[in-house]
Amino acid sequence: MHALYLISVWIHILAATVWIGGMLFLVLVVVPWLRKGGSSNPAVFLRESGVRFRNVAWTCFVVLVVTGTFNLWVRGVRLSDFGRTEWLQSAFGETVLVKLGAFLLVLLVSAVHDFLVGPRATTAISLDARSSQARTERRRASVLGRINVLLGLVILAAAVMLVRGVPW
Repeated sequence: MHALYLISVWIHILAATVWIGGMLFLVLVVVPWLRKGGSSNPAVFLRESGVRFRNVAWTCFVVLVVTGTFNLWVRGVRLSDFGRTEWLQSAFGETVLVKLGAFLLVLLVSAVHDFLVGPRATTAISLDARSSQARTERRRASVLGRINVLLGLVILAAAVMLVRGVPW
């Protein structure tokens, strides 16, 4: 069982790394490159790379749910614990709730970004990149992307605290 747990943790960390690393690459490299004219057709580039990353990210989300659930189970966490006040008020329980809450927010923000705002932004950019609608939609997509990066960093901090303990 210990070997299976270690493999699950490794896969969990790998999926988180791919997801967070991909977001950071888009935010820190791709978007600034596109803003400086790095592509002759930024709308097509952003749409194509966005769809490809969306598929990767949602695959990572499924892997994270499966491995995260298994990892908690191996560590002795049961569904009934979420109804026990003493567990919920423990440092470990609170940290699990922060991590799960942030992850649920990531799923919500990702769904809005990936299936509503992002496609609207790329459509508006392809019609007229300088229009007020394109600027508004691009700004909305950018804000949602940044929120997800911050939530990803919160999840990462909570993950460290689950393994190493909380600092307070």
